[in-house]
Amino acid sequence: MNLSNKKILITGADGFIGSHLTEMLVKRGSKVKALSYYNSFNYWGWLEDIDCLNEIEVLTGDVRDPHYCKHITKDVDVIFHLAALIAIPYSYVAPDSYVDTNIKGTLNICQAALEKGCERIIHTSTSEVYGTAQYVPIDEKHPLQPQSPYSASKIGADAMAKSFFNAFELPLAIARPFNTYGPRQSARAVIPTIITQIASGKKQIKLGDLTPTRDLSYVKDICRGFIALAECEEAIGETVNIGSNFEISIGDVVDNIKKIMNSDVQVITDNTRIRPEKSEVFRLWCDNAKIRELTGFEPKYSIREGLEKTIEWFTNPENLRKYKTDIYNV
Repeated sequence: MNLSNKKILITGADGFIGSHLTEMLVKRGSKVKALSYYNSFNYWGWLEDIDCLNEIEVLTGDVRDPHYCKHITKDVDVIFHLAALIAIPYSYVAPDSYVDTNIKGTLNICQAALEKGCERIIHTSTSEVYGTAQYVPIDEKHPLQPQSPYSASKIGADAMAKSFFNAFELPLAIARPFNTYGPRQSARAVIPTIITQIASGKKQIKLGDLTPTRDLSYVKDICRGFIALAECEEAIGETVNIGSNFEISIGDVVDNIKKIMNSDVQVITDNTRIRPEKSEVFRLWCDNAKIRELTGFEPKYSIREGLEKTIEWFTNPENLRKYKTDIYNV
């Protein structure tokens, strides 16, 4: 399937990855309907910052409403379902909302896609469903471990999506991205936390545990992976990792950012940022062999290149002003 000239719905288009995916698809010639979470301010999140805003149709609503989902999927060829609650710390506080948005929202989108005859659905998973690695690199057969209410809700959402393929032959693939970073990422994530605190002139920055490792991918690589899966017939019915096939500790990420930013900032451990012991995912390392075999996908951005681009964006005063560096964003 070639996505050029296809009518595409992106849920969660107002978010970090969704806004970049929106831009990438418009550049490929797709006709994009971008769903932004409804609010009375008529604010469209990161869609406000994209260059192609006048080339897309912005919708405002909520995937928790099944009737609305049926309304927005009419005459849509392809759905990229990214809408979700993703903050792990907040899932400790409000787990019920994660069930409503992540599991029931996925049900609503799948049901609507089935009724409207959509040609392809890409459902977004997360590497958090694997929990701390039992072996590395982590392939798609790795056991699932619900180490937070967030990861439990995503395991449930993935299962709901897969059931629609099994039960109703809905042409669906599950994209499972590992840790994504880049411009527009939420302040709750570690890389924006490091960069914005340094950029705001702090001599000491507050972080949580520096020992966990992550498989980091620049956001444009992740979006390329999403598109590659949508265009791949062999991916239908499959769950596929998207990642870089390497691991790096949070401590080493801090050191890399300090070097690029020419900073001698000191790190202070903030206990409020440390997860409960059994909830912390201590090791993630993606086996990306499956997506390479299915689509030929290879990451383009090294960790150095990705961090440089991310730092350049965050240190722009206009962008930095959007982040409250003195507040830990749960």
